[in-house]
Amino acid sequence: MKHVNTIAIMLVLTTAVSAHHSDAGLDVDSILAFEGTVIEFGFRNPHVYVDMETTQSGEPITWSLQMGTANGLRRRGWTNETLTPGDKVFVRVHPALDGRPYAVVETIQKQGGLTLAGGVTLQNASNDPEIPPQTDSIAGVWRVDATKLVAYPGGFDGFFHANLKLTEQGSAAQVRYDPLSDENPESTCLGRPTPGAIVSTTFYLLEIQIEGDGPIIVRSEYFDEERTIHMDGRPHPPATERFPTGHSVGRWEENILIIDTTNFTDHRSPYQIGVPSGIRKHVIERYQLISNGTRMLVEFTLDDPDYIAEPMTHQRELIYSPQEQFFPFNCDLDASRRFVRP
Repeated sequence: MKHVNTIAIMLVLTTAVSAHHSDAGLDVDSILAFEGTVIEFGFRNPHVYVDMETTQSGEPITWSLQMGTANGLRRRGWTNETLTPGDKVFVRVHPALDGRPYAVVETIQKQGGLTLAGGVTLQNASNDPEIPPQTDSIAGVWRVDATKLVAYPGGFDGFFHANLKLTEQGSAAQVRYDPLSDENPESTCLGRPTPGAIVSTTFYLLEIQIEGDGPIIVRSEYFDEERTIHMDGRPHPPATERFPTGHSVGRWEENILIIDTTNFTDHRSPYQIGVPSGIRKHVIERYQLISNGTRMLVEFTLDDPDYIAEPMTHQRELIYSPQEQFFPFNCDLDASRRFVRP
């Protein structure tokens, strides 16, 4: 059962937390609740941070509090001026396990009434039009139908913990991984290639650009990933030629776009759980309009026999959302490294 520690305020109830880079190093089974004064508000990606000063045992202490992404907060109406130095706030947070004054925010309340709860998704951050827009092409901006997603504790990493079956080599690499160190690719603003963009539609928009018979471009708000899908029938290059987002070739089978991606650069933790990917990683994606053009069914099969014991397949529905603004991610290196253990 969860327990709650209270500093200078009162007992509060807990709700679910959804972490972005990982739950590693956080005490997700307890909540600290306290008030303090904002010192700095960093409205950046991959995480927004609030530095606040409070008093503990009669001594001042400065906390570094991790929030969600700037993209997600913008969709809730927040800006870089929502909090300013000197503001009084009340927070409920999951603290770091090692005792340092670092935590992830569950809720934050500004004096005067503004409150933000954790677990922001595209579903609860969007304004649905009365009549769902329709399209006759998979081109455009898409967001997830979160009502049809299985909720995995831990967000992105929880999804892969639940769905990947590892080889002995994959398990060994996972045990050796230190997510709170420079070994974590996020500490250098390195994103997570496909199928990362599909899984991250829980929090970020996906955009597909199609112009004539040329290449198809697939973009994600997640780390500003952009992939070129070659549609001219070319083969993959030799395995010695490798790319951060892989090499993608596509074809149409009636109204289904099938994308085949190989030749990935080695990545230490593309699934956010310390399992690497290597030279044999292979991803097949399928994109198909459904529900009279108001939705798109997206499916992927992930295979990497060096680290994953059997291929993993997943599908989800995305909603056509031309009304949504596609925000740049603009990963900030300083913000990206703040979770790293000193």
